[in-house]
Amino acid sequence: MASAVERLLWACIILDSGVRSISLPEISDLKFIEECVKEHNLARSSVSPPATDMLYMTWDEALAITAKAWAKRCIFDHNIYLKDASRMHPIFLSVGENIWTAYPPSQFNTAKAIKRWVDEVKDYSYQKNSCNKVCGHYTQVVWASTYKVGCAVQLCPDGIKHFTNEKGVLFVCNYATAGNIIGQHPYASEGGACLRCSGTCENKLCRSPERDSQKSYNWSPDWDTSDTSSYSSVSVLIARPVALSFTFITAYVVHYFYPDAFCYE
Repeated sequence: MASAVERLLWACIILDSGVRSISLPEISDLKFIEECVKEHNLARSSVSPPATDMLYMTWDEALAITAKAWAKRCIFDHNIYLKDASRMHPIFLSVGENIWTAYPPSQFNTAKAIKRWVDEVKDYSYQKNSCNKVCGHYTQVVWASTYKVGCAVQLCPDGIKHFTNEKGVLFVCNYATAGNIIGQHPYASEGGACLRCSGTCENKLCRSPERDSQKSYNWSPDWDTSDTSSYSSVSVLIARPVALSFTFITAYVVHYFYPDAFCYE
């Protein structure tokens, strides 16, 4: 009997550990925002050959709201409203998108996800402006005229459609203005870095106070009919406290009725 109770107690502890591991950042998480912007600009400033017109990228709240709304559907496919910009963003006339997914949820890492897109550079030829394999995620990341990004990550406990039936994570980034225009290079390279900048140059990226400023939007896409709460926050606010309480109660019961349950010779 004691061994059975002991196993139950350890199961509770493992449950609590598992719940902690699925805590994911929200779109308002400043560290998450900083990391998304940092990784994108690092890739943009590192292109070869150097870009003469690469704009510095900053966060956009509405793009993140749209990314979250789509990610909550847990579908490994592009947003079906991408061609209707007015349903993707209140201002921009075109929006691009990158998607990354993985399971189990513990595999998620913001920098790792973005670097997976950037790693497609090995399959891209700037001279030929062509791909050996998939490289559209990379070209969107380094598209010179794209200067706003908004990302979101979503826990999908029942699986991700078109990808896995296992619990996983969906990471979506939306971009404005959209890149990957057929027949165009992602950036210009004639001359030195920032040669075509109308403002200042910082780390080989063109900066402008007006363009780089961030705005707040009282807006959400009209197709987002889901509950505004997310599994990532629910798991922390509800599941973990319940699991912890159950663990403490079980430990007390074990100690009270079986004081020697964990004694070994």
